[in-house]
Amino acid sequence: MLVFEFKAYGNKSQFTAVDEAIRTAQFVRNSCLRYWTENKKIDKYDLNKYCAVLASEFPFADALNSQARQASAERAWSAISRFYENCKKGISGKKGYPQFQKNCRSVEYKSTGWKLATDRKSIKFTDKKGIGKLKLKGTRDLHFYSCSQIKRVRLVKRASGVYVQFCIDVDRCKCGCLMNRDFNAARNILSRGLGTVGHTGTFALNASNALGDESSTFAGEILHQQVMS
Repeated sequence: MLVFEFKAYGNKSQFTAVDEAIRTAQFVRNSCLRYWTENKKIDKYDLNKYCAVLASEFPFADALNSQARQASAERAWSAISRFYENCKKGISGKKGYPQFQKNCRSVEYKSTGWKLATDRKSIKFTDKKGIGKLKLKGTRDLHFYSCSQIKRVRLVKRASGVYVQFCIDVDRCKCGCLMNRDFNAARNILSRGLGTVGHTGTFALNASNALGDESSTFAGEILHQQVMS
């Protein structure tokens, strides 16, 4: 998973809406954590269902995208499962009992609640929080990746401003090497180019078709390392 970060630009009201979305995400996480303390036998699916209960009871929670609420519930469950694992492993000392969050600085969206512009220079958040369209500035080029590869979008608040993070799913081979669209495009171009070497005018994707005739030599000459096209 690759994470690309861009600086977000908008007006004051938009950044106020970002703050509200982050506070709502914190509220959902802490509410799910409290729900777990009162019902220890629940699992992560119960927390996801509880998000719908929160949305029905609190209008400001309903204004946040449903998958963003689920992502906040997943954060709560991540802390809970880590605590369970530490207990099972018998780690000495503190086991990392889940704590209520007091200063959340990010909200995470999944595959809905946002729309990336065609030119990849802006992003629009479509839930009821009123964030709207934010301009993006950064050094990464999102044109190499399709929107279907973007699995998560985070709004992160720092002292220097608000940033948008894109979590991008890329191909990974068995050795662990990351293969993104840059690599795949280069490989396809190379394959197409080799498909015409020695056979001008042919169109083949198999590099074995690049084998052509031996290079020209004088009659009677024998070269042990004859060059092949």
